Amino acid sequence: MARLRVPVQLRWSDVDAYAHVNNVAMLTILEESRIEVFWASPPSVDDEDRRPWPTAVIDAGPGAETSTLVARQQIEYLAPLAYRRAPVIVEMWLGHLGGASMDVCYEVKDPGEDGTVYARAETTVVLVDAATGRPRRLGEVERAAWSPYVEEPVQFRHRGR
Repeated sequence: MARLRVPVQLRWSDVDAYAHVNNVAMLTILEESRIEVFWASPPSVDDEDRRPWPTAVIDAGPGAETSTLVARQQIEYLAPLAYRRAPVIVEMWLGHLGGASMDVCYEVKDPGEDGTVYARAETTVVLVDAATGRPRRLGEVERAAWSPYVEEPVQFRHRGR
């Protein structure tokens, strides 16, 4: 299995009144991880110490030719994630690589020995031509870069009803 692993530092503001990361913050953690590995951004001063992700083949940001739209998201929470100073790990892979879309799968987990999984999630992302607003097909470069990360999709305990 080829999975991408992104360390994510939690913020104090991610925690709700129940002392765990709330659902809106979890969606932000997933979004930031997904953008980190699947979308390239213009180089910055901070990039000198960062290893480029091998899958970042779509340019993002103002003026980019491709936009992405989230078509669907599902999260299954398995254990409460409390604030901590050590980062959590977000593992990502693709559960499906379609014509103009892909299903990004995630596990948010503890990097330690026990590897507690706090959440599993899946996001369907559609690639869109920024000029026309219409879906566009994945190109050969994108498909070649992302194909090694395709495996079985997330297995939720309760698939949609």
